Amino acid sequence: MAIDRYYTLGRTGLRVSRLSLGVMTFGTEWGWGSDKAAAQRVFDLYLDAGSNFFDTADVYTNGTSENWLGEFVAARQARDQVVLASKFTFNLGERNANGGGNGRKNILRAVEGSLKRLGTDYLDVYYLHAWDQITPAEEVIRTLDDLVSSGKVRHIGLSDVPAWYAARMQTLAEWRGYEPISALQLQYSLVERNLEHEYTRLATELGMGITVWSPLASGLLSGKYRPGTIPEGRLAVMQDNGNPAFQHLTERNWTIVAELERVANEIDRPMNQVALNWVANRPGVASVIAGASKPEQLQSNLQALDFTLPTELIARLDAISAPSVPFPYYFFTNAMQGMIYGGATAGDKPEGYRAPVLVSGTGSGVS
Repeated sequence: MAIDRYYTLGRTGLRVSRLSLGVMTFGTEWGWGSDKAAAQRVFDLYLDAGSNFFDTADVYTNGTSENWLGEFVAARQARDQVVLASKFTFNLGERNANGGGNGRKNILRAVEGSLKRLGTDYLDVYYLHAWDQITPAEEVIRTLDDLVSSGKVRHIGLSDVPAWYAARMQTLAEWRGYEPISALQLQYSLVERNLEHEYTRLATELGMGITVWSPLASGLLSGKYRPGTIPEGRLAVMQDNGNPAFQHLTERNWTIVAELERVANEIDRPMNQVALNWVANRPGVASVIAGASKPEQLQSNLQALDFTLPTELIARLDAISAPSVPFPYYFFTNAMQGMIYGGATAGDKPEGYRAPVLVSGTGSGVS
């Protein structure tokens, strides 16, 4: 991927690839993923393509993901070239009340573990992995600011948190002069669009670039699954465990898959490339995390931004995948807003006003 495929992350000067490599697939401890040789090939292919943004977490494959990623970066002497992102929150041990969550004690423990496994003295981006419903925003943002001040972390982000919590965190950062939140890592795909109700506007208004996880819905949008087939990989392992992030085998989603296949056939592109292209070009999106357990999967993913989806095909994908609009969000639709503005709509800006804009070959994840 060439230099014009980088976006700046939120309101920072950090340039990241529009397609980042998620390395949750590095290791087979969870019943899917890559052995070390395959993971090495995927890493090398991604780096050799000119891409730079790697996403992991301390909990991924019980630490193997971070360990291997650190080894691969060191072997290529690429630490200054790559952008390393990791996450904290989940408990890695048993019967340790403070071994997980987002309190200061666990954050400081977790960052030292990630730095050691990755073989580095700093992280480029450090995310809170999930809201723990306990720790005050004040404690979290102050601790993350301390990590930036100490030099152990360059930029900070939030993943899987309520919109109000992210807004409070960013407001506290602005008010008290702490390091601002630069990224929001959220699930987003043709089959999961609920972040559009609130997070897109949140990110663009408050300067946070959205980094997308599960853009292919654990492989559902890649074309390898069909109704009635037995799932494999992640969907097979996770289909009965109750984790909603992997429960994609629904009638609604099969309808979306069918339309995605028709669109892909019309432009002679693989389904995975069309799905990635669609989500990468949504407003507020800075980077899309695309994992791959095989080099050929990554090779195909890396071509996902080499074309432009025709407007009429985007409209078809938008229509078939449109989420329901619950309260209070239906008050913010054009029909309801027309009642406020005397028949006019609230959208007085031109189309694409909030979309990322390319300037001299470099874009931004926010407008």
